[in-house]
Amino acid sequence: MSAYTFRSSRPDQWVSPRPTRDPARLAAIHGPLRPMQDEPPLLTGLLARLLGLR
Repeated sequence: MSAYTFRSSRPDQWVSPRPTRDPARLAAIHGPLRPMQDEPPLLTGLLARLLGLR
């Protein structure tokens, strides 16, 4: 066992409560939730963006 101790005036990150996550704020930042089944395959989505179809 070590004789060294660590003291800090800042509260530990694991003990501090997280800020609340407001669903309206998350929707404003990331957009609406979309089901994954509606997503096109990766290559199709990339080609559509390159050709300006989206």
